[in-house]
Amino acid sequence: MNVLAVSRTALATRPGTDTQPPATNERSASETIPHFLCGAIPRHILTRLAQEAPDGAGADARATLEQMDALERGPSPTLLEVSDAGEGRSRKRRLVYDAQGQHRLPGTLVISEHCRDVETSIEAREAFDGCGATSDFYFDLFGRPSIDDQDMPIESTVHYGVRFENAMWNGRQMIFGDGDGRVFIRLTRSLDVIAHELTHGVIQATAALGYTGQTGALNEHLADAFGIMVKQYTLGLLARESDWRIGAELLGPEFRGRAVRSMADPGSAYDDPLLGRDPQPAHMDDYVVTEADHGGVHINSGILNYAFYLAAVGLGGHTWGPLGTIYYLVLTRDLRPNDDFEDFALATTAAAGELYGTGSRIQGTIADAWTAVGLEIPHLRRGHRRRSKAERRADGAPRPFSKKRWSKTDPQRRRRHQR
Repeated sequence: MNVLAVSRTALATRPGTDTQPPATNERSASETIPHFLCGAIPRHILTRLAQEAPDGAGADARATLEQMDALERGPSPTLLEVSDAGEGRSRKRRLVYDAQGQHRLPGTLVISEHCRDVETSIEAREAFDGCGATSDFYFDLFGRPSIDDQDMPIESTVHYGVRFENAMWNGRQMIFGDGDGRVFIRLTRSLDVIAHELTHGVIQATAALGYTGQTGALNEHLADAFGIMVKQYTLGLLARESDWRIGAELLGPEFRGRAVRSMADPGSAYDDPLLGRDPQPAHMDDYVVTEADHGGVHINSGILNYAFYLAAVGLGGHTWGPLGTIYYLVLTRDLRPNDDFEDFALATTAAAGELYGTGSRIQGTIADAWTAVGLEIPHLRRGHRRRSKAERRADGAPRPFSKKRWSKTDPQRRRRHQR
């Protein structure tokens, strides 16, 4: 069945819901932590690089972290409101600016839909093309014309700063650095990274997920899942044909590894004398409790990434088929700002039953993938109503993870990566 038809029908026919996620959940709005600045290169990698690398590479990493801190301290940008919508204009509205090595946004306009200079830098062309491929994916499959599902232009700034080592979504636009040429090269080179960062904008406009702990790791997982789907869709790859690597094209000659993250084998993306070993776990037993990286949002996302990979190869075919449809439906309709791993696992399994039949192979494959990473899915009856956290706890439903499940003195519960 056509992906667009499935998602549109489900959104339109579900009783008592509209196409936007609920405005409230169990915690008050004041407890939701808004966070719009998201980077492709995680802080734990840059921090290690800043501490361990020789003066040149270390200084570049420290400068990148300082500029990221400055961006975070600034006012949170909001999605651009568009007032000049009208007919007779291209559906895609891409604008690429050049910061010319400065820390200024957006910079000088160098490419738009109606102005493409052949002498423009390769970074500007890659940003333009990557934003276009992401836009095509969301429109072709889900009928979503832009990040905000309305008419928002997609803005990007290239050549941000000097040897700035990140690609970022800042709440309103994309920011691309050039890398240091040694550990990381130009940050526009990876399509899955561009799609990942733009998906943070889609998440911002829909579920408005927070960015700490499990909620933040869920935010990062969704960006990875849609990022890899965009790459697979653009290249026409089946799930079994994909490399399942995030940011593989960004690695410079001094980076010893295969990617920034591996969805098929979390924890294996790199093992570098400067950066250490990839700390991502693949199971809830190895969940990393840390205060760094907003509670390990780029680390613990590996658990959900691995479940997504298992579901995709288990279902076969194209990842953006039933699995992508389920993900998009849950993201745009069911997720709440403070939802955690269990919430998402339950919501996707329930949506699979709703769209493809309770007890269907698709629902069973997705439930099995969650079980494989330590997230048990109870039997879901037709017409299942997603219970609140309080209701689940009152009924004695086990928590999928608790800090009390392990101790440093118990080798059976010791995590692989202490933080």
